Amino acid sequence: MNLLDTLLRCVGTLVAFLVLPLVVGQAEHKVMAHMQGRLGPMYAGGFHGWAQLVADGVKFVQKENIVPAGADRKVFQLAPAVALLPYLLVLLVIPVGPDGMVGQVVDAGIFFVLAVMGVGVLGSLMAGWASANKFSLLGALRTAAQLMSYELPMLLAAASVAMAAGTVSLPGIVDAFHWWWVPWQLIGAFVFFTAGLAELQRPPFDMPVADSEIIFGAYTEYTGLRFALFLLSEYAGIVVLCGLTTVLFLGGWHGPFEDGLGWLWTLVKTFALAFVVLWLRVTYPRLREDQLMRFAWTGLIPLALVQLALTGIIKVAIS
Repeated sequence: MNLLDTLLRCVGTLVAFLVLPLVVGQAEHKVMAHMQGRLGPMYAGGFHGWAQLVADGVKFVQKENIVPAGADRKVFQLAPAVALLPYLLVLLVIPVGPDGMVGQVVDAGIFFVLAVMGVGVLGSLMAGWASANKFSLLGALRTAAQLMSYELPMLLAAASVAMAAGTVSLPGIVDAFHWWWVPWQLIGAFVFFTAGLAELQRPPFDMPVADSEIIFGAYTEYTGLRFALFLLSEYAGIVVLCGLTTVLFLGGWHGPFEDGLGWLWTLVKTFALAFVVLWLRVTYPRLREDQLMRFAWTGLIPLALVQLALTGIIKVAIS
C-alpha cells in the first residue's frame, strides 16, 4: 500500500463520514413527515422540502455557543468531538466492496469496532459531568448504565458470526458468508441490531436523552454547533450500526454482479436498515428506565446465548 493509495482511502472514508450521516438526517425528516403527517419538513425550499437540512444547519450556526459559568470549559468543549470521532474510526474498517475496498483492513476487526464504539460513552459522561448541572449528570449516568448493559448482548451476537466464519476479520466474515446464514443467524442479527439502537439511544431506547422529560439528558446545556455535533454523532452511529449489521449478518457486498456492483449492494442494505431505524422512531413509544434495563438482561442476553449455542451445534454438525 503506497502513500497515494493510503491517502485516497482516508479521503474516501472522510467523504463518506461527512455525507452519509447527513443523508440519513435528511431521510429522517422525510420519513417522519410522511408517516406522521408533518407538513413543515415538506415545504422548506419548495420542492419536497429539499432545504430542510440546510435550514437546520443555518439555525445551529446562528445560535450562540454558551458555556455554563460553573462548567469545566475544556472538558465541556471537548465532549462533542469525543462522542463523534469513534464512528469515523469504525467507518475506516468497514468493508464496502470486494478486492480491498476498505479504508484499512484490521485482522481483529470485530474487537476493534466494538471497543472503539464503546469509547463514545465517554463523550456523554464528559458532557454530563462538565455541565455543572445535576440533571445533565443524571442523564449521563443513565447513558453509561444503558450502554454497559447493551454492550454484552451486542458482543455475544457478534461472537456468533465470528464463530460461524472462523475469523474476527470483517472482510473475512463477508468472504465466508453463505446465503443460508441469514435464517440461521436471524436471532443474532436481531440482538445485534437492537442492542446497537440502544447504544445509540435511538427511540424507543432514548430514555437517557428524553427531550420531553429530562431535556436531552447529558446534552441539556449544549447549544449551537456543539449540540449539532452530538446530533451528527447519532446519525453517524446509525450509518455505522447499519453498515456493521450488513457486513456481519446480510452478506455485505454479496449480490448479483457483486464483482462490479458490490459497493452498491452494501449501500443498499445499509440504507434499508437505516430506514428501519427511522421507522422504529415513529412506531414505538419510549420505554421506561426499568423496562429498558430489563429488556437487556432478561431478553437480549438469553437470546444471544441461544444463538451462540445454536452456532456451536451447527458448526460441530457441519465439521
